Amino acid sequence: MEELTHINWNIFLPLMMLDMVLTLAALIACIRQDMTKERRVVWILVIVFINFFGPILYFIFGRRK
Repeated sequence: MEELTHINWNIFLPLMMLDMVLTLAALIACIRQDMTKERRVVWILVIVFINFFGPILYFIFGRRK
């Protein structure tokens, strides 16, 4: 637990905030997108469980018709 006191939070806090905003934006966009229920569930799982890269993958590949 002592290792956490030596972490420079000034670097990690903006990255954590970016990850939360990106995840939330991707989830909202995915829910509003017109797609099949199965495809939507798969994308929601990708967005939530593939941390940081899941929302990026959705914005690159998931929004295509």
